[in-house]
Amino acid sequence: MEPQFTAEVFQNPYLPQGAKDVNAIMTITLVGNDSAVTHSSGHLFGIICDVSGSMGGLKIQAAKAAMARVVTLLPEDSAFFIVTGSSTARLIVPVMTATPSNKQEAIAAINNVTANGGTLMSTWLTAALREFQTRPTAIRQALLLTDGMNDDSDENALAAILKQCEGVFQCDCRGVGTDWRVAQLQRIADKLLGTTDIIPDASGLEADFQAILQKALTKTISDVHLRLWTPQGAKVLFCKQVSPTIVDLTGRAKPVKPQVVDYPTGSWSVNEPRDYHFCIEVPAGNVGDEMLAGRASLVCWINEVETKISEARILATWTDNEALSAKIDRRVAHYTGQAELAQVIQEGMEARARGNVDVATAKLGRAVQLAHESGNESTAKLLRNVVDVEDASTGTVRLKRDVAKADAMALETRSTKTTRIPKDPS
Repeated sequence: MEPQFTAEVFQNPYLPQGAKDVNAIMTITLVGNDSAVTHSSGHLFGIICDVSGSMGGLKIQAAKAAMARVVTLLPEDSAFFIVTGSSTARLIVPVMTATPSNKQEAIAAINNVTANGGTLMSTWLTAALREFQTRPTAIRQALLLTDGMNDDSDENALAAILKQCEGVFQCDCRGVGTDWRVAQLQRIADKLLGTTDIIPDASGLEADFQAILQKALTKTISDVHLRLWTPQGAKVLFCKQVSPTIVDLTGRAKPVKPQVVDYPTGSWSVNEPRDYHFCIEVPAGNVGDEMLAGRASLVCWINEVETKISEARILATWTDNEALSAKIDRRVAHYTGQAELAQVIQEGMEARARGNVDVATAKLGRAVQLAHESGNESTAKLLRNVVDVEDASTGTVRLKRDVAKADAMALETRSTKTTRIPKDPS
């Protein structure tokens, strides 16, 4: 049975004469039940664990306990592997099915892990890539844990291996403690369609690892692509996933044929909704002109056959009726605000790090206002750890003098998480 996706486009297709930009939100959900939409040869879960010298003591003990717990929880019809990494990578558990005997063997290998050496993440990902390539039809998910910064000498090698890993597996990244760089892990997770988060204390590793595993096991179909056709003369200004997190896919477009490109969306769970924002520049039209500005569809491969599984149209109509053309679709407005929220948080935190109080206050004040307007309470709560809020509706705030580093990193790390558009009250 083919997977069933629902796809719906929300937009105001009416443009004033001479306007070129067409904005649309596409909401996509995989519907059905797990057995009806499973199109893979099972799950392959890879653990990539930092064992550099800084991981010594309580952190390595907690990481070992968390890895052992994940191995214990793996269903017997899944497969797994474990890579430990420092200045080099070591494959301590090659790909194996999660049978009771294999789990015992893996836990024994985990118990022998020690912490020593530096941090070269490119070597870790290289080792993981080789294992994932052994199961090309599986749903492939990695978990990468580190507590420190990647060595600057690894920059070029990391960029090269990320390019090779893209499309082969997805990777959730976690930083334990506060001595790692948010931007470094976000770079890996964004490229590999995963998430980034902070685990402030090593005692939280086991619960977080379990949550990542459980989420991975709900995935039922992999390698789904969002295909966009645009008419001759049109230009895609951007394509972004805007819910549940903001991921800019614009630079990830892969040409299929003239005027058609594919964007990766990774693996999907049943009843998992996601929203995407397209902005397409089309040739300016005259009043009364109508055109198909884009056609978005979902494509996956079933039994090595490319299959189109859903489609929606993006329209443009030029009018001289200002009441029609001035209206902004509420979903477009909501996610435009969520994108601005993420941006001003990043800019505000960067200004704060530079000691530019005025800019930091203005940016983070705007973030508080946007979070308030959109009902993004989780982000609003994180902001209150960094600023004192005098009036959320106007964004009037004062920077706090003393902010825990973990709180600042949590705000920066989670700034791309969005709240979904509330249901239309009508």
